[in-house]
Amino acid sequence: MKKISLLFAVGLFCNMTFAADGVVNVKSKFKVAETAERFIGIAKKKGMKVMAHVKHSQGAKNVGVDLKPTELVIFGNPKIGSPMMACQRSIAIDLPQKMLVWEDNGGQVWLSYNDPNYIADRHQLKNECRGSLKKIAGALGKLSHKAGGMN
Repeated sequence: MKKISLLFAVGLFCNMTFAADGVVNVKSKFKVAETAERFIGIAKKKGMKVMAHVKHSQGAKNVGVDLKPTELVIFGNPKIGSPMMACQRSIAIDLPQKMLVWEDNGGQVWLSYNDPNYIADRHQLKNECRGSLKKIAGALGKLSHKAGGMN
């Protein structure tokens, strides 16, 4: 079982890149709209609340700006985020979590999100309030890989 878990973790890592600013990027096999809809469906099935789905490229088009497909999904689980906010109120500026689905100049579609540990560090979240960070990071990795067809 440990071998399978290790292989799964290595497989996930191979499809992820980490930006220096705490952003995790995961490749998708699908177009932006399909990836975003897949993510929303998976997140809802996992009991997360989707607060908003912003289609940035559509908004840009309305003001005459050409923007490659770019969509943002705002989602979360108040049972997990609220205790962190109670512990360090400023973290609320980064919660609920956001998933950006976008197409780069080469046509590759990505899912991008803030690493929960980066968010916690940014807001100097106390150690006693970090208990769910590992679970959150794991869930975000699994959700983004599944939505992008990289599972």
